[in-house]
Amino acid sequence: MSDSPEEFVAERERLKKRPSRARYDKAHALLERKWRRRELAPDRMMREVVDVLWDIFAGSPYSWVGFYLLSGGGQSLVLGPHRDKPACSPLPMHGVCGQVARSGVAMRVADVGALGEAHIVCDPRNVSEIALPVRDRDGKVWGVFDVDSAQPAAFDDMDQRWLETILKRFEQTKAPEPGHQRPGESSV
Repeated sequence: MSDSPEEFVAERERLKKRPSRARYDKAHALLERKWRRRELAPDRMMREVVDVLWDIFAGSPYSWVGFYLLSGGGQSLVLGPHRDKPACSPLPMHGVCGQVARSGVAMRVADVGALGEAHIVCDPRNVSEIALPVRDRDGKVWGVFDVDSAQPAAFDDMDQRWLETILKRFEQTKAPEPGHQRPGESSV
């Protein structure tokens, strides 16, 4: 093995800060319990997803988590439930979240600085991001779930698979009406 002891320790510390399967499993189980015997209402579900994930992952590695919803005309994204600090709203469609909304494909960005003009800076401390489409029961994308981190390359396949599993429940709902969520509404 060519890694020095310092590199080994640094990698071990980096992995300690990563979300674990156990933490994602806990988040998923908490949300499923909340949704088990209640009507699946997307407005409430978004707040619950944001709150549960923030409570479990804040600072390790999440620095921000929230939903963006397509505006009535689909020309921008409007901030929905989020934690922990304010964020940009409305978002133009050229950034990561806009690309995810248009393509319907999740994106993981290890270094947002590498995106150049395609990155919309809401908090300059954030250096990596994962964004996933949110679909309704007809498969139509109506929003984007976005997580930022102050740690580089904070998200990987495991994060994406768990978040997709959690967001899959929205596919049993009808999309919220455009403009139903007030811009900047926070779950805090």
